[in-house]
Amino acid sequence: MLKEGAVWALGAMSGTSLDGVDAAMLHTDGVSILDFGTSGYRAYTAAERAILKSALGSWPGENLDAPLQVVQSAHSELLSRFPGAQLVGFHGQTLAHDPRGRGTHQLGDGAALAQTLGKPVVWDFRSADVALGGEGAPLAPFFHWACARRIGAKRPLCFLNLGGVGNLTWVDPSKDRPEADGALLAFDTGPANAPINDLVAERLGLDCDRDGGIARKGRVEEGALELFLDEAYFRKMPPKSLDRDDFSLMLDLVRELSDADAAATMTGMAAAAVMQGMEHCPSPPDRVLVTGGGRKNPVMMRMLAAGLDCPVEPVEKAGLDGDMLEAQAFAYLAVRVARGLPTSAPATTGVSTPVGGGQISHPERVEG
Repeated sequence: MLKEGAVWALGAMSGTSLDGVDAAMLHTDGVSILDFGTSGYRAYTAAERAILKSALGSWPGENLDAPLQVVQSAHSELLSRFPGAQLVGFHGQTLAHDPRGRGTHQLGDGAALAQTLGKPVVWDFRSADVALGGEGAPLAPFFHWACARRIGAKRPLCFLNLGGVGNLTWVDPSKDRPEADGALLAFDTGPANAPINDLVAERLGLDCDRDGGIARKGRVEEGALELFLDEAYFRKMPPKSLDRDDFSLMLDLVRELSDADAAATMTGMAAAAVMQGMEHCPSPPDRVLVTGGGRKNPVMMRMLAAGLDCPVEPVEKAGLDGDMLEAQAFAYLAVRVARGLPTSAPATTGVSTPVGGGQISHPERVEG
């Protein structure tokens, strides 16, 4: 356990969009955010991305030597650039997520990383939550509560993360603890960037629809959108979570459309999923702060602004860093784990009771 007081923690995140690894420093005591530190990014090469994509859907026990090497080397290379970190939060790479079935699988070896970096590493954040009946996701909501208090919010607001999958956190910043009743509600809204990335990769050999340039030239096919919204997931009450490829039918629904219409329709699907999700909020939010790659897509942001009854803004409007918010979240969660504080609660993952996930690996001393 860490002693009382604030520490500089380093968080790392490699998301389902498979673009690369984010790393960010955070000064925190595990409750309040005291300061934001430096950050960095290490992109996956095309070859590395292909290796990771080929491993999606895999579970422990399968031959994962090649993707594990990609995850470990990319994280080691990036995280070694932050010598001031006292503690590291290592999320790993999600390959499969089936909380009501086989569990959840984040590829990565925190013990080996601790040895490489020479400092304690907190990892395997999701397994304990799933073991107690939770969804294991999303895990950033406790950090969103801290962010809401950091920016001085007085009324309920939402954080919307548009990464590979979309997730929404409704926050009441008046509550004194993130695990308090009524402080948070969180869930995955639906697919976001992952299927759009897959579409443009399959058809055009591109990593993403940069700045919504392809979708901007197309129109939304309403029939496909209606079929998408008829999925049972949208009628399910939160908390609820998704695997990256749970909505692979999206590609089938746009198969006959032009590139532009397909991209526009899938962007509309991601936005419509958020609009459906907003109906679950305990009270209307004062604003929606958008993080993740989706906030850089003007088409997506215009759709959200048109469909929601409150301001929709990138988190930068509140002085936060939308590229690094999830990495910062795992720095924050690492300190909470090391302090014995919960990292998820019934209203964020559906877990039966507030629980602190994660295990801590310390570097072993090598006798000279």
